[in-house]
Amino acid sequence: MGIALIWSIITILFRWIFSKRRGAISYDSSDQTALYIRMLAVTNKTIKPSFVFTPGACVIFKQLFSRDVRVRSQVGFEPERRGSHPYLGVDFRTLHSRAESAGSIPARRVRRLFSFQRHLLSSRLLRGAPHLNPLHILDEDYCGQAKCMLEKVGSWNFDIFLFDRLTNGNSLVFLTFNLLNQYGLIELFQLDMVKLRRFLVLVQEDYHNQNPYHNAVHAADVTQAMHCYLREPKLAQSLTSFDILLGLLAAATHDLDHPGVNQPFLIKTNHYLAALYRNTSVLENHHWRSAVGLLRETELFSNLPAEDSLSIERQLGSLILATDISRQNEYLSRFRTHLDENDLCLGNASHRHFVLQMALKCADICNPCRPWELSKQWSEKVTEEFFHQGDIEKKHKLEISPLCDSEANTIASVQIGFMTYVVEPLFAEWARFSDTRLSQTMLGHLGLNKASWSAMEPEASGSSEEGESEPGRATEEPSSRVLSQGSQES
Repeated sequence: MGIALIWSIITILFRWIFSKRRGAISYDSSDQTALYIRMLAVTNKTIKPSFVFTPGACVIFKQLFSRDVRVRSQVGFEPERRGSHPYLGVDFRTLHSRAESAGSIPARRVRRLFSFQRHLLSSRLLRGAPHLNPLHILDEDYCGQAKCMLEKVGSWNFDIFLFDRLTNGNSLVFLTFNLLNQYGLIELFQLDMVKLRRFLVLVQEDYHNQNPYHNAVHAADVTQAMHCYLREPKLAQSLTSFDILLGLLAAATHDLDHPGVNQPFLIKTNHYLAALYRNTSVLENHHWRSAVGLLRETELFSNLPAEDSLSIERQLGSLILATDISRQNEYLSRFRTHLDENDLCLGNASHRHFVLQMALKCADICNPCRPWELSKQWSEKVTEEFFHQGDIEKKHKLEISPLCDSEANTIASVQIGFMTYVVEPLFAEWARFSDTRLSQTMLGHLGLNKASWSAMEPEASGSSEEGESEPGRATEEPSSRVLSQGSQES
């Protein structure tokens, strides 16, 4: 009783201390005796590292990356940080958030409450789940509908928006867990269920769901698309379990901690990430480093040999860095050359990895290839994010990034240009590589969606006569401008 009382007092004390500071606190353990406290906050220009408090152990300070540390707080980036733009003390956590009405309970707080309740339930279920059937992690209220959707997770018509609603905003956690289980990777790599659950929850939490586009739902959508590609005959017959694990993890984490603005914005505001990565693949490097940080923080692969863990981290980085749209022509030309010379050998590990890179690139920008009902929603969301960045640039008298000016662009013109210069060339080559029903379906949707946006463009331009006389005007945007869009969309 004495030990229990002391432990209770310590727990209450720590809760009181951390209630006075900004930070993220989470509880997760397999034996219900360890209290894990994560807190990364900026206070007086000092970065507080995360630490762990466990019974019988001291406070252990950890700093996974001394240079690229993820700040889990609502403090945002300091306006007085050396090298930052003098105008922009931008809190990227709330950049795209909408003001809550006075006296109302924020929807995100309510969702977090439900998520925590579900987390406790799922933790109990995970500890008591039979060995051969570990996927009982959904609430009873949603179990039937969500599990029914998961049975069709390989369908190209999979509605990720509906699935996200059914899982109460936890689509990335449940979908990724389901796929890892479906491929037998949890058992094969002997992944600890609680560590895996915690890793996926932290990944989902590190996406800024205030972002209209670059949020956890986009990550879940890309992961589902990656699953569809992994099932294509050429890949299914050649990829190893290690390849599949890498592909799913890269898809789930490829935009981790995305600030909702593009690389040119970070560069011209002298953001510290741009300086850190020398203006090269700034966002992609940050996504990769953030993913590695969570892998180490959760010790997900602690049961594997050290060299295997490092190999996973390196190859994960190679996949995520491939989503940098500024290198689109480089990857596309290499892919086209392989196809022209017919020398892709999927028995070769480096060739398989390259195909995984191309698959992730396709999954990342596959929205225009989805059915119109889904594709239209994504188009509206990504354009909203672009235009919001443009509004910020106008407000601070910065040069407006291409395609971010709501007065000079429309959703239709942005999408037509993106489809013409970025999406069509990539998916045409993918169809050459994997000439299957799925590839033809994607190209079919792409053509129909482009036609739908073209039909809307005259209305958007405000002059139907001009629109009729110049129906292809939006497609004449220089490819460099469209690549700038891709730099943000990826």
